[in-house]
Amino acid sequence: MAAMTTQTSSTSAPEKVVVIGGVAGGMSAATRLRRLSESTQITVFERGGEVSFANCGLPYHVGEVIPHRSSLVLQTPGALKNRFNIDVHVRTEVTGIDRANKTVQVREVETGKEYSTDYDALVLSPGSTPIRPPLPGVEKSYVLWNLDDMDRMIEATQTAQSAIVVGGGFIGLEVAENLAHKGLKVTLVEALPQLMPLLDPEMAWLLVERARVNDVDVHLSAKVHEVTDQGVTLEGGKTLDADMVVMAVGAKPNLELATEAGLEIGPAGGIAVDDEQRTSDPAIWAVGDAAEKKREGGPGMIPLAGLANRHGRYAADSIMGRPVRNTTAYGTSIVGFFGLAAASTGANERVLREQGRPMRIIHSHPIDHAGYYPDAAQMAAKIIVDPDTDLILGAQVVGDDGVDKRIDVLATAMQAGLTATDLIDLELAYAPQYGSAKDPINMLGYINDNRVGGEDSAQWHEVESLVADGWELVDVRSSFEHSRGTIPGAEFVALDSIRENLDALRGRKLIVFDRVGQRAHTAASILGIEGVEVKNLDGGYLTWQLGTQATTPTHKEATTP
Repeated sequence: MAAMTTQTSSTSAPEKVVVIGGVAGGMSAATRLRRLSESTQITVFERGGEVSFANCGLPYHVGEVIPHRSSLVLQTPGALKNRFNIDVHVRTEVTGIDRANKTVQVREVETGKEYSTDYDALVLSPGSTPIRPPLPGVEKSYVLWNLDDMDRMIEATQTAQSAIVVGGGFIGLEVAENLAHKGLKVTLVEALPQLMPLLDPEMAWLLVERARVNDVDVHLSAKVHEVTDQGVTLEGGKTLDADMVVMAVGAKPNLELATEAGLEIGPAGGIAVDDEQRTSDPAIWAVGDAAEKKREGGPGMIPLAGLANRHGRYAADSIMGRPVRNTTAYGTSIVGFFGLAAASTGANERVLREQGRPMRIIHSHPIDHAGYYPDAAQMAAKIIVDPDTDLILGAQVVGDDGVDKRIDVLATAMQAGLTATDLIDLELAYAPQYGSAKDPINMLGYINDNRVGGEDSAQWHEVESLVADGWELVDVRSSFEHSRGTIPGAEFVALDSIRENLDALRGRKLIVFDRVGQRAHTAASILGIEGVEVKNLDGGYLTWQLGTQATTPTHKEATTP
C-alpha cells in the first residue's frame, strides 16, 4: 500500500502566495500551504516585531506566572525559513493592494524602504487593534496587545503600587488578576452593568464576588471621563486614584487594507468571506480577527485564536483546491479569574431575546465532583434550549473546577446537533475526584426532560411580575435555610410537610423554590399530581440571589467589604 500524502500536485498549486499578518491565522495558513506544496513561494509580511507569539499568555508574564519572556515567542523568521522554507519579513507593513495587477505595496518600518511584490493568491490576516477611546489623557494609559505593550507594562509595574483596569472582558479580567498577583492594589472599572458581557448577569455576578474576595475593587455601570496623572475621573465627577491605568475595552478589526482595496465588508463589520474564507475577490482570502465568522443567526465577529488557526488552515486548503468543510462557529471561550473559571458557548439569553427567539432556560448548581470526596465545590451551569427543536442554543458554566470539561462537552453537543434531552445519555468518565455518577451535564439533560415532560418553571427575573399577577412564593427548604434568608413575601412550607399542608395549598397559583431547584422539583411533582397550579423556580434561591444582586443598582458601586 502506498504511503498517504497531503501534497498537492505542482500543476494545481499557485506559484506565489503572499500572507499579510502572522500570529495565529496568518501563520496557520502559511505553514499549511507549505505542507500541501513544496513548489509554492510563500511570503509573510508582519508589521510587528514577532511573527508568531502567544498573545493569550501576555498577562501571565506580566504577573510572573509565566516567568520567561522567551516562552511566549513560538517561532522566529529564521526557524520558519529553516523548517518550512517560508520567507518572513517582520516590521514590514503592507500599505496597499492592487487587485487588478495582483501586487501588494510594501514598506519596511525601520528603513522606510518601499517596494512591491506580486501574488497568485493573497491571504489577509491583519488582526485587530486595541481600542483607545477618545478620552482626555487616554495616551497616559497602557494597553496589552503585543510583546512591546507587555514590556512597557512590566516596566511600569516596577514602580507602581496601584492600578486601574478599565474594561471587564477577557483581557481586563486577566490583567487585573495578574497585576494583583504582582502585588498592586487593583481597581476594575466597567461601563456596562456587569463583567463579561458574553455571560448573562446572574452568571457574571460570581466574577464580581470573586474579585472582591481578592481585594479588587469593582465599579460597574461606571464610565471613564478622563485619564489623569492620578488615575481616572468617572462621568459624574467621581475620581479613582492609581499609579497606572490600563485600557482593556476591546479591539477593532484592522480593515484599512481591505476597505481601500474595495473588498466587501459584511454586516457584522468585518471582511466578508464565504465558507472557504474567500473574500469578494476570488484571489484573496481572509482569516483571523478581521474576518467575519459563520454563526447561528448570521455572520459575527469572534476574535478567538482557535478559530483563527482553523480558518487559516481552511484558507490554505481552498487555495490549493482541496475541499473545505467550514462549520458554524459558536465562540466557545473561557477565562480564569482568581481560581474561578467562566466559560460560554453559543448565544446568551440577552442576544436571543433581542432576536425574538423562543427559548427554554435551565439553571443548575451541581457539585464539580462527588460531594463525599474532599474539596468538592459548587458550580453554576446554564443552558438555553430551542423549545421547538430541543437543540441547545447556548451554554454557560462558572465554577472553580471542571468548568472547561463541561463547556467543551456542551460545545461538542451543539456542534454535533445533539438535543438537550440527549445530554442524559452521554457516557462521561466518572471517578469521585473527577465527577459524579450523574454528571452535571447529565443533570442538565434530566432537568430539561422534566420541562419537556410538563413541569412548568419560572425564571429569577420573572418573579416580581408573576407575584404581581397573583402567583405566590413557597419556600420548601429546611427551617434553618429559611431562617437565613428567603425571597420577600415567601411562605415557608418545608418539603417534608407538603402533603399535610395540601388543603391549605389547593386552589392557589404557587412558585415553589429550594436552594437550587432539586427539592422544589419534588414539591412541584407532588402538588401537580394533586391538581395545584405550580411552577418550579429555575435554579432555585441561589440563582434568584445571583440575578437580584447583579441587577440591583446599590451593588454596582460597592467596593470590597
